[in-house]
Amino acid sequence: MNTNEIWVFGDYRNYFQNRVTLQILGRATDLARKTDAVVCAVVFGHQVDEYVREYVAHGARKVYVVDHPDLMEYSVEGYAHLLVGLVRNHNPGTILVGATRFGQEFTPRVAKMLNTGLTADCIDLSIDDKGRLVQIAPSFGGNLIARIITPQHRPQMATIRPGTFHELPHDDHAVGDIISIPMPQDMPPKRVRMVSSEYRPAGKQRIEDADIVICGGRGMGSKGKFKKLFELARLMNAEVGATRPVVYANWIGHDALVGQAGKNIKPKVLLSFGISGAIQHTSALSDAQFIVAVNKNPNATMMKMADVAIVADANQACLGIIKAIRQKLNLDPAQTEESE
Repeated sequence: MNTNEIWVFGDYRNYFQNRVTLQILGRATDLARKTDAVVCAVVFGHQVDEYVREYVAHGARKVYVVDHPDLMEYSVEGYAHLLVGLVRNHNPGTILVGATRFGQEFTPRVAKMLNTGLTADCIDLSIDDKGRLVQIAPSFGGNLIARIITPQHRPQMATIRPGTFHELPHDDHAVGDIISIPMPQDMPPKRVRMVSSEYRPAGKQRIEDADIVICGGRGMGSKGKFKKLFELARLMNAEVGATRPVVYANWIGHDALVGQAGKNIKPKVLLSFGISGAIQHTSALSDAQFIVAVNKNPNATMMKMADVAIVADANQACLGIIKAIRQKLNLDPAQTEESE
């Protein structure tokens, strides 16, 4: 029985861009200190030694590995079957998985098969006075923060948003136990066969990884005026984020949502235009290093959070900054016109 083990499922498919597994290993290490637990990684695939070593270097003291050619291609049925079998044989107390599209598909199936609970899209994790995992996640559309425990069933399971935690520094001298698990004979048949695949870069960096983020709120005034933030972002090599009302008004896609129901960001510079600063939004900005806020209301929460607060109309300020940058770059400032 290994109920004192915290398992982190290793999603390495886009390892160098998607660091969520390493981020979870960092948080799991903090949790393990409070419960005298052992942090473990679980890896399925073929020829995965490189990733196993990386997980050890980032905090895993033990790694369960199933390495087989049939696991080169992901199968939700196969991966779920494998993990459920491992859990029943080794009985970990906690399983943590990144809330990527992979984790969102794979993890609920595992929880159902194990007859245990699952908290999705957690924004924090802690340990209560009884040693139980407290899973902290937004609920009711982000209007409330829920603190959820699994009092009776094990393992405790949660998925965690990318960018929520910080990964530990790479430790070349770290050591860990590598436990090779043979491929079971009772694997379910594959219902989907991979014919071919092609990697296509997204064309832009993820907002969670951007050094400069420009966030806009309803104070921009209209969808047309909001689009000026994209021009500013191009000039500054930045990414554009938004508040929930803006996303729900279809001014921008959901991938740009910054807040409890969206992305956590940690830019070196954050420019905030027309955002009052509701808790659903500001809770995702705690790691921003330098904040510039523009708002007509000097008492807005976002203005109080800012390192530099500019009392002005957000749309006009955006246009002014665009013109100033274009002049600095010897571009025609007259090309910048106000949109309705």
